Amino acid sequence: MYDYHHLSHVKEQSKSKKTLWATLFITIFFTIVEIIGGIWSNSLALLSDSAHMISDVFALSLSMTAIYLATRPPNAKYTFGFLRFEIIASFLNGLALAVIAIGIFIEGIRRFINPEPINFKLMLVIAIIGFIVNAILTFILSRSIEEEENLNVQSALWHFIGDLLSSLGVIISAILIYFTGLVFFDPLISLVIGGIIFTGGAKIIRESYLILMESVPHKFDLDEIREDISQVEGVEDVHELHLWSVSTEHYSLTAHVFIDQQIQPFCVILAINESLKEKYGITHTTIQVEHANIHDHGEYGKEFLQQKKSEK
Repeated sequence: MYDYHHLSHVKEQSKSKKTLWATLFITIFFTIVEIIGGIWSNSLALLSDSAHMISDVFALSLSMTAIYLATRPPNAKYTFGFLRFEIIASFLNGLALAVIAIGIFIEGIRRFINPEPINFKLMLVIAIIGFIVNAILTFILSRSIEEEENLNVQSALWHFIGDLLSSLGVIISAILIYFTGLVFFDPLISLVIGGIIFTGGAKIIRESYLILMESVPHKFDLDEIREDISQVEGVEDVHELHLWSVSTEHYSLTAHVFIDQQIQPFCVILAINESLKEKYGITHTTIQVEHANIHDHGEYGKEFLQQKKSEK
């Protein structure tokens, strides 16, 4: 048995799990419909939208895997549990979106050069159905996020917002082709769809990349936290301060502090932990108390002792 009582390293997300299962089945069904319809109508806009739907199936499958792994407790090898897979899945989802968008750009340019005939009636019917389906899925996922914070569900929501706009683009494309007879609107709309997909993918990649690189979460100001720790009675210096996110809403902080030798170190640690919990909601902390004249800190320690001596 391993004691990780300061921070739960598992997630029981029953609402997200049910939502993703329902969304996955609906998405798979309509992806098949869009692929068949895109081939029959010869619409690149429709096929590009179906490619986005395929990425949604991939994204939802990864998200489901992440949710199930998140329920597994930490062990001797994975001491943080399996929560980080949520971020890995999000990164892969974003990468898949970017690759699909590039493929759409290439095919769109090719069709600009060599236009092909389109069955706009079939294209319009399937696009309208797609718009309705994506509107329903977007609503379901947005409701789920309100109840349970999850980067995977957020990335899935961005997928379906893109799908919703893509379906709208296909509808507009079909109407324009009907009234003007100009088939270049099909690859033009597909390029717009590709831009939407690429933008969403880039956002997901950036957010997951920052977590994987263990950057300071955007909601925190490290200098402000350092100052608050410094204000705790007995703390004389704060260094080796690290703050990162293991997964969505799971934060860890470590810090070394020089303290007054006359102060009980346990009281200092308790005061720091209470301050971090009350002001920032950070509960997973490791505070190491030190004395500069005992623990070697090289030039940093020498400068601290010299400054302290000059202040007396």
